[in-house]
Amino acid sequence: MPTKTKTRAMPSFPKPSAELIALFEKTVAPLPGTTPRKMFGCPCSFVNGNMFAGVFADSLFLRLPVDERLAFAKFGARPFEPLPGRVMREYVVVPPGTLKAKARLNAWIEKSFAYAAALPPKVKKPARKKSE
Repeated sequence: MPTKTKTRAMPSFPKPSAELIALFEKTVAPLPGTTPRKMFGCPCSFVNGNMFAGVFADSLFLRLPVDERLAFAKFGARPFEPLPGRVMREYVVVPPGTLKAKARLNAWIEKSFAYAAALPPKVKKPARKKSE
């Protein structure tokens, strides 16, 4: 007799503002070699299969190496935590002041893009077949 498995309800995430999505599309999406995809129902960008930037709720997040994360923390960047207690390694939330400083924002986006582009490409695994 088959046993029932419990399924968790997917959490609902706050929707980002139109302004934040427009900023993302203007600054991140046009980078060469990027692939747009949705994560958490929000726009994100990937290079070589590696996510490097995205929008979540009222935040823009970037993927950076440890030394750059520490440097960015001095400007107010904080770890990216989409769910309470679930910090995503290597990702930080861009501080509001940086979102408003175009040159500074572009510099951090470029660092994020360069870091992710230097990572080994992710190869998509084939879908698992369901057991009969």
